[in-house]
Amino acid sequence: MINRVKTKQIFVGGIAIGGDAPISTQSMTFSRTSDVASTVEQIKRLHFAGCDIVRCAVPDMEDALALKSIKEQIELPLVADIHFNHKLALIAAEVVDCIRINPGNIGSKEKVAEVVKACQARNIPIRIGVNAGSLEKEFLNKYGQTAKGMVASAEYNIKYLEDLGFDDIKISLKASDVGRTVDAYRMLRPKNNYPFHLGVTEAGTLFHATVKSSIGLGTLLLDGIGDTMRVSITGELEEEINVARAILKDSGAMPDGLNIISCPTCGRIEADLVSAVAEIEKRTAHIKAPLNVSVMGCVVNAIGEAAHADVAIAYGKGKGLVMVKGEVIANLNEDELVDKFVSEVEKMAEESDNAR
Repeated sequence: MINRVKTKQIFVGGIAIGGDAPISTQSMTFSRTSDVASTVEQIKRLHFAGCDIVRCAVPDMEDALALKSIKEQIELPLVADIHFNHKLALIAAEVVDCIRINPGNIGSKEKVAEVVKACQARNIPIRIGVNAGSLEKEFLNKYGQTAKGMVASAEYNIKYLEDLGFDDIKISLKASDVGRTVDAYRMLRPKNNYPFHLGVTEAGTLFHATVKSSIGLGTLLLDGIGDTMRVSITGELEEEINVARAILKDSGAMPDGLNIISCPTCGRIEADLVSAVAEIEKRTAHIKAPLNVSVMGCVVNAIGEAAHADVAIAYGKGKGLVMVKGEVIANLNEDELVDKFVSEVEKMAEESDNAR
């Protein structure tokens, strides 16, 4: 388990962020928010995929006015994403569960103060969303589009909200590359206890976004940094949630379901390992217990890996072993191994669920 930095807990709707709350996953709709039917349909898809919080872009008045109808038709907490026009934030604050503003483009201090007052009236949080590509001129001129500039912007705006008596805050520090993103979050983390929303912005298509987000978000999670997160992908909405949950699981930040250990293909493999692992993934997809299972294709690494797995298969030539906690419980023909393995995994998962 990762030793997470303890942060102030806030609530976005019914979802706790920070403190000892689980790390939540977020995504964002891509339809025009004013297209209520399409936006609601996308939010329901995200909910089904396991998303915890959803954000909608609000670039104009028509979008802002649509939020009330959207909110009435969904279950997920709703965040309004506001740029340039603070009046849109004032309308959104009447119905949504959180306002995201980018201080670099929202306008004067007076306008920010109006947004704060509207959020205070409904007791909803504000996300200070700092992006490297849209820093205030004073920080851009002094630091350029650097991690230092991002942190300076965040500190300035945190203090401004605090001076207005507002501390129901979460913070994001996003750049389009991994290095600046990680540096900025690491730099700011010791300076306050507000919850952090993690993300690498404009990360690209599925492959590149998965790689960038796994490196950047995974690094921060291993540092104990992060309370909520979005994986930004140019593509299908559900993929953002799938990748985010995989990062949380494989980093150890949120054990959930099976950790399947399987060897890479090589000339020593004595079974159809690819098909076996694919079948096991499909038949165990419903299991939520955090178990380590091993499916190994030859004897070179099989016994060693199996000794550390909850349940394991060690394939041989036409036969193989099923092992539980390092102990051999069955020596079977190859075509019997997966059934026995899945049966033992389901049994252990049920025992784990009952013990919790």
